[in-house]
Amino acid sequence: MNYLLVNNLSKAYNEKILFSDIQFAINKGDKIALVARNGAGKSTLLRILAGLEKPDSGQVAVNRDVRTAILFQDNDFNPSHTVSEALFDSPAPEMQALRAYEEALEDTAHPERVQAALERMDKLHAWDYEVRARQILSRLKIDHLTQPVSVLSGGQRRRIALARVLIDQPDFLILDEPTNHLDLDMIEWLEEYLAGSHITLLLVTHDRYFLESVCDAILELDQQQLYRYEGDYSAFLELKAAREANEFKQTEDARRLMLKEYEWVRKQPKARGTKSKSRLEAYEALKVKAKAKVQEKQVDMGMQMKRLGGKILELEDLHKSFGDLPILKGFSHTFSKGERIGIVGRNGTGKSTFLEVVTGRMPVDGGRIETGETVVFGYYRQEGLKLPEDKRVLEVVKDVAEVLPMAKGIELTASQLLERFLFPPAAQYSFVSTLSGGEKRRLYLLTLLMKNPNFLVLDEPTNDLDILTITILEDFLNDFKGCLLVVSHDRYFMDKLVNHLFVFEGDGEIRYIPGNYTDYRIRVQAQEEARREQERAANPAPVAPPAKNEKPKLTWKQAREMESLEQELEKLALRKQELEISLNTTTDVGKLQKLATEFGQIEATILTQEERLLELMEIQEAASS
Repeated sequence: MNYLLVNNLSKAYNEKILFSDIQFAINKGDKIALVARNGAGKSTLLRILAGLEKPDSGQVAVNRDVRTAILFQDNDFNPSHTVSEALFDSPAPEMQALRAYEEALEDTAHPERVQAALERMDKLHAWDYEVRARQILSRLKIDHLTQPVSVLSGGQRRRIALARVLIDQPDFLILDEPTNHLDLDMIEWLEEYLAGSHITLLLVTHDRYFLESVCDAILELDQQQLYRYEGDYSAFLELKAAREANEFKQTEDARRLMLKEYEWVRKQPKARGTKSKSRLEAYEALKVKAKAKVQEKQVDMGMQMKRLGGKILELEDLHKSFGDLPILKGFSHTFSKGERIGIVGRNGTGKSTFLEVVTGRMPVDGGRIETGETVVFGYYRQEGLKLPEDKRVLEVVKDVAEVLPMAKGIELTASQLLERFLFPPAAQYSFVSTLSGGEKRRLYLLTLLMKNPNFLVLDEPTNDLDILTITILEDFLNDFKGCLLVVSHDRYFMDKLVNHLFVFEGDGEIRYIPGNYTDYRIRVQAQEEARREQERAANPAPVAPPAKNEKPKLTWKQAREMESLEQELEKLALRKQELEISLNTTTDVGKLQKLATEFGQIEATILTQEERLLELMEIQEAASS
C-alpha cells in the first residue's frame, strides 16, 4: 500500500535552490532514512510533507486512510498544559481515556475518578495503550505527569513529544532527529523498539548505528537531487561511492568531448545553419555537465597545536553537589598526554556539570584541580552557541583571526579556512541569521578550533550536524595529538575516538572503564546475563506437568517472525522479478556478473526463508486443528 507519493517537487529560497524535481514513494512497511548536508533542505522537505510549507512546484500525496504523525525538533506544546495533557493530546478516544486514567491515579483526593476512568478504559478496550504508555514513559524517564510543561527543560519536552507519537502508534511516523536529548540507554531502547515495530517510518538522523539497525533504505538529498539506496548504512556508503565514481567518469568523458566540440565551435563562421545551431545548443548543455561537481572537497584541518607540557590536568578528591543531589563524591584522575576519554551516563547524572568543573567555569565544593601552564582548553558547550545574527559568516571568523597557522608552516586566510570547512565563497557572505541550525553549529565549532587548543572538551558536538561534517570532525580528532574529553550520545562517534570511559552511574559515583563504548556495552551485557543466570540457578522455575492433549502453538515471538517473513518474501520476490528483467536486457558483461551474483543470493535467501515459514505454518495449523 502506498503511504506517501512525492512527484516533481521543487523548492528554492531566493537564489538558493534546495531541491529540483525530486520524486520518491514510501510504501507500507518501509523504514527509510533521509540524509543530507546541513542547509540542503531536509527540514524544509519535512515541513512540505507535513503541509506546513508550500513547494514552488510539484505535488505531495498522503494516503488519507493512513494515520500519520510527525516529530519535529521544535515542539508546539501549550505552556499551560500539564505533562499528562501534552502526552495524551490526541483525538483518539483511547488516548483521551488513557489521559483521564493517568490523571485519576495521581489525584488521591478523589478516588471515585479512578473507578470512572477504569470503566471507560474497559469500554474502549484501551488497555493496550496503557501497557504501551507505561513501557514508553518508563524507558524515556517521564514521570510527575501533573507538573506544567512550562517548567521543563528543552530535553524533557523533546522526550515528551517523542513519547506522545510513540504511544499514539500511528501507521506512518516521520521523525526529525529523534535521538537528540536522549541518553545512550534510551537511544538503544528506541532503536530496538522502532526496528521491531510494524510502523512505517521516515527518519532524519545523524546516528549511524541507528541507520544501520533500523532502516532498510536511505534517501540522500545531494546537490538539489534525491538518490535512493536500498539497504542499511553500510550499503549506503558502498552504493554512494559507486554512484560518485560513475558520475566522475561521466564528467571526465564530458570534458574530453567538450574540448573537441570547443574546437568545432571556434572554427565555425558566424553565419550558421540549423544543424550548426542545434550542435551549439548541445555544446552548451555539455558545458554544464562537464563542470558538474561530483565529489565533496576533503577538509584538511591539520592545525598547529601548542605543545603540552609534563603536567596537564590533575583532579584530586573532587566533591560537588546541588542541594541533596551529589554529582562528584571523591573523584580523582590525572590526565596524561594524548588521553581520549568519553563520558557516558543517564541524563541528570552530572556529565555537563563535570565539564564545567574541569574547565574552571564552576567551583567545586571540595578537592583540588591543577591545570598545567601549557594547557589551552577548547570547550564546545551546548549553551555556547551564541553567534552574532547580524554578522556575515566571514566576519565571525575574522573576529577570531584573519590568518591561521597550519601544520608544516602553511597559513590559511579566514576565507580559505571557511571553504575547507564546507562554507563555499558564496555562503561566506551570508548573514548568520540565514544559516540552518546545523550550519551555525559547524561555524561555532570552527571558531573554537581556530584557537588551536591542545585540550578539547566537547559537550554533544554532533547534535544537529550532518553525517559529512561529523565524519570530517572525526578525521580531525583522530589526528589531534592533544587530550580529548567528550560527552556524546553518538555511539559510532565514541567508538571511533575514545579509548577510555568515565561512566556516570548517579549519586556521585563515576567508574573508569578501559575501551570504547561498544566494549563497555558488551561488558555490561555479559555482567547482566551472568546476574540473571545466578538468579535462575538460585530460584529455578517450577516445572509444570504437561497438559493432556496439549498441542504446540506459536509463541508471540514466532508469530512476529512469521509476519516478518511474509513481508520480506514479498520484497524478495519483487526484487527477483526486477533482476530477471535486467538479466534479459543487459549486455554489459561486468554488470551481468553482478546481477547474476545478486540473483543467486536472493534465490538462496528465498529458499531458506520459505523453509522457515513452512515450519511456522505447520505449528500454527497443528494448534488450530
